[in-house]
Amino acid sequence: MKKLQGAHLRKPVTPDLLMTPSDQGDVDLDVDFAADRGNWTGKLDFLLSCIGYCVGLGNVWRFPYRAYTNGGGAFLVPYFLMLAICGIPLFFLELSLGQFSSLGPLAVWKISPLFKGAGAAMLLIVGLVAIYYNMIIAYVLFYLFASLTSTLPWEHCGNWWNTDLCLEHRGSKNGNGALPLNLTSTVSPSEEYWSRYVLHIQGSRGIGSPGGIRWNLCLCLLLAWVIVFLCILKGVKSSGKVVYFTATFPYLILLMLLVRGVTLPGAWKGVQFYLTPQFHHLLSSKVWIEAALQIFYSLGVGFGGLLTFASYNTFHQNIYRDTFIVTLGNAVTSILAGFAIFSVLGYMSQELGVPVDQVAKAGPGLAFVVYPQAMTMLPLSPFWSFLFFFMLLTLGLDSQFAFLETIVTAVTDEFPYYLRPKKAVFSGLICVAMYLMGLVLTTDGGMYWLVLLDDYSASFGLMVVVITTCLAVTRVYGIQRFCRDIHMMLGFKPGLYFRACWLFLSPATLLALLVYSIVKYQPSEYGSYRFPAWAELLGILMGLLSCLMIPAGMLVAVLREEGSLWERLQQASRPAMDWGPSLEENRTGMYVATLAGSQSPKPLMVHMRKYGGITSFENTAMEVDREIAEEEESMM
Repeated sequence: MKKLQGAHLRKPVTPDLLMTPSDQGDVDLDVDFAADRGNWTGKLDFLLSCIGYCVGLGNVWRFPYRAYTNGGGAFLVPYFLMLAICGIPLFFLELSLGQFSSLGPLAVWKISPLFKGAGAAMLLIVGLVAIYYNMIIAYVLFYLFASLTSTLPWEHCGNWWNTDLCLEHRGSKNGNGALPLNLTSTVSPSEEYWSRYVLHIQGSRGIGSPGGIRWNLCLCLLLAWVIVFLCILKGVKSSGKVVYFTATFPYLILLMLLVRGVTLPGAWKGVQFYLTPQFHHLLSSKVWIEAALQIFYSLGVGFGGLLTFASYNTFHQNIYRDTFIVTLGNAVTSILAGFAIFSVLGYMSQELGVPVDQVAKAGPGLAFVVYPQAMTMLPLSPFWSFLFFFMLLTLGLDSQFAFLETIVTAVTDEFPYYLRPKKAVFSGLICVAMYLMGLVLTTDGGMYWLVLLDDYSASFGLMVVVITTCLAVTRVYGIQRFCRDIHMMLGFKPGLYFRACWLFLSPATLLALLVYSIVKYQPSEYGSYRFPAWAELLGILMGLLSCLMIPAGMLVAVLREEGSLWERLQQASRPAMDWGPSLEENRTGMYVATLAGSQSPKPLMVHMRKYGGITSFENTAMEVDREIAEEEESMM
């Protein structure tokens, strides 16, 4: 008997159910999916899609600026600490929810129907963001086409859109290295090209009178939506292949810009300004808040994109490994982008004879004013300008794919019998509707609307959604049950680090961010323009609407149940009967035979054949642990 037992123990003791793809070797990727829903066509599709989703425009125009204004190199201390407390745990939580259930942001709330409003709030937020985000891609396309010339149009004054204040800031230095003119009373050609030609903002008197449509911007926006539609036409089967280019090519361009930047005279001046540690900044709460905000928005947690992408994985995909690859890769990319940007700004600072902080800006001002101006100072300026804007295009498209796929997946998962067979048509209708809603952004005053959407669509509302998700999963559904689900899926339970973050650290940090954003509230502005009170109220209502969807969803869920109020709350908070893995062969223990129309004997018999009659996942895990311990003892 002992010989037979020993022969058994010499075989791998981890059940197939608990093995990750790396343990299983090359397997057929099609075996774990619901055939009618679609899936990734390769193992790298998911990883590259997540990298492309997280590494976006914010890595180029927001992180470097936040770093140098919040302590330079010292900013990396709170940045990586907040990455560990908030970024990595919440990233892993969202991936786990999506992969375990193979459902989108709405249907995933079978885990606790009481909180389905959080999924609806997620869709509202991502819909608003997708509308204005594609407008930014349209601006990038505009500059990309404008770079296809021998002389950049924003290089010189004297055009019809220039004013008397226009001055070509191109190294007109005297002997002591200082400019003979006062730059504060002049405007660069690149700034007037952006504001007076591209935006034509002088044609608007404010957000209440946006003026006429800019047809060149309207066509660029149309092209942006056509590109997005063609790339998501077949769902993740098409977008999963596009990201092989859009997620990797930006790194090649970034490397070229970095090498070109650090070889310019004065480059070290910009790099030193970017990363010189100023540790006294760490005593300010603002620096820690800025670091948490950068992590929160950079990783895209709460928008539903991560959950959507993970829902197309195989059931045993090693998302634990992927979490660390994507989150740490995103952080390293942000730091490298800072070197590429500030090396060029250092050169620009030396050429103009002004401090670096007078040429550095955050947001669209960096991408559409400062950096294009710097390109005019380089030899072969149209070439470098084209590369820069092509990099921004590929960075932006990845994130836009995720936004649209999130919306389409969420709605089709809610109405699978009607929409899944017509997913391409439905995707086209969504793109057309969002294009029409985005036309106001192509007007003379469109930038005012874009700023309003940017400031309020994904601000405090997004934080409320993420806090609700975190508490619903860990407190209502239960941290132990959630960890057992991950054990079933990956073969191990999350450690103390993840459980502590999910239960206490991440919600507490997000709550602090929420309170800070409310206490430090500042009205929106664009340059010297101050938004009127009605516009501010509209923005606040935009943020509140996503928050109100959570209690509205609770009300609907409670009304659907029967009994007293407490009984209704209890019933609505419990997982739905069909909650769990989407395929029967992955449903074990408490999930056996709970699918509608389930062939109940099949999964039960498969499980009994594999594990000798054990039908509880907890007992299976204990049995595996016991066998491993016995094997270790026999080898000693």
